[in-house]
Amino acid sequence: MNIHPTAIIHPGAQIAESVQIGPYVCIESAAFIDEGCVIQAHAVLSGDVRIGKNNRIGYGAIIGGWPQDLSFKPERKSAVVIGDNNTIREYCTIHRATADGGETRIGNDNFLMAGAHLAHEVRVGNNVIIANNALLGGHVEVQDRVFIGGGSAFHQHIRVGRLAIVQGNSAFSKDIPPFMLAAERNTVAGLNVIGLRRAGFNSEQRQEIKDAFKLLYKSGLNVAQALDRAREREWSSEARDYFDFVAAAKKRGICDLLEGARGKPDDE
Repeated sequence: MNIHPTAIIHPGAQIAESVQIGPYVCIESAAFIDEGCVIQAHAVLSGDVRIGKNNRIGYGAIIGGWPQDLSFKPERKSAVVIGDNNTIREYCTIHRATADGGETRIGNDNFLMAGAHLAHEVRVGNNVIIANNALLGGHVEVQDRVFIGGGSAFHQHIRVGRLAIVQGNSAFSKDIPPFMLAAERNTVAGLNVIGLRRAGFNSEQRQEIKDAFKLLYKSGLNVAQALDRAREREWSSEARDYFDFVAAAKKRGICDLLEGARGKPDDE
């Protein structure tokens, strides 16, 4: 174990032998850090923080701090759980859950750029990129292979579907369906066709997703009508996932189509 002499580590913390810990790091008693992790200078791990293998925690990152929720009580036992192979860059903040026994959870192979904020009970899947200074409110769910642009903001309790890409400096209080290009304020501009190709979707799968998108956004039907129409046809698993996500949206609903995009050709 390579621990800088200025680091402050509670003797109750569980730290694997191969972990590297830099100057002035502070690790509290309930922390668990698995093999191959690097914790850089001035990072703080507070409370019940469980970190998997081969993660890199950047300078000044704060993980496990109290949630910014007026209902939170310090005696509650809640946690941050982080998987394997994540990069969490400088000054990121990841807060523990508000609910007793709750978790803020990050999966595997994610990249959080400097200054990103994940609030209490956030869920991040796998292979997600969150650019600088993006802000995720409490209970936000980000599914696999999403890209979130820098400076974007997400209201609590919303979902970002898999393989969506989100424009920087945008803001959302509604769900973003899978495979979309999300932009500005609560709008989508079309499909993330490049992302679908890079993810290995073949032409038939991409066409099914395009058909689902057109039915939802370009048919002139409202969401409930589009979902009813979708039930009249057999769809691929990807398109079914798309409609299932939309059907599960709560009161705020899903993002609307950006003005001017309704008549845009669907060229690939």
